[in-house]
Amino acid sequence: MYKIYINETPLILSTTEEKDRFGEAGEWRLLAPYPGKPKFLYHYIDLLEKNDRYEWVVLYHRDIARLWADFKGQFRCIEAAGGVVETPDGKVLFIFRRGHWDLPKGKIDPGETVAQAALREVAEETGLARMQLGDPLGQTYHMYREEKKGRVLKITHWFRMSAPESALVPQQEEDIEQAVWLPPLELLDRPGKVYKNIVDILDKAGKLR
Repeated sequence: MYKIYINETPLILSTTEEKDRFGEAGEWRLLAPYPGKPKFLYHYIDLLEKNDRYEWVVLYHRDIARLWADFKGQFRCIEAAGGVVETPDGKVLFIFRRGHWDLPKGKIDPGETVAQAALREVAEETGLARMQLGDPLGQTYHMYREEKKGRVLKITHWFRMSAPESALVPQQEEDIEQAVWLPPLELLDRPGKVYKNIVDILDKAGKLR
């Protein structure tokens, strides 16, 4: 299964066998088979770009690898990496940028591994000097538009990390206004939005329970 956020609405790519786990389709939910023609995907991408009425959209096919390859083929793809950095007492490192709370992450440079990029980006965006890499947490996916280059699919690889709580320096040249240590549940009560894929990765890391 792949969950791609388009304007904060999930487009879920699923196998035929798994589609029933999402429940029934309805006025606010769409469930449709993928007929194997990539042009078919444009309809649903356009639909989610232009309105936010749906709770989710699920497209399913017996061959999930083919569906994912066809979907990726509609975009310029960018790979990024970041971390869920936790202190011994359970606080997590967050940044605040352009009105949203986020986790530190950034594009993978040529020649870097995803782990190297994740460590570098956390250090650059927050000023954190010491951290230890943990297990991978998987990927999140979201689509956005660039003014001259069109649609972009961003694939972000996430890792658990650990670090002692220490002073932070937000990377202002990247429009980061704050870098803070917070209990994860407290984040949801703070002013400012939280991207849904960030909520997903925090939940996967077991930080919202």
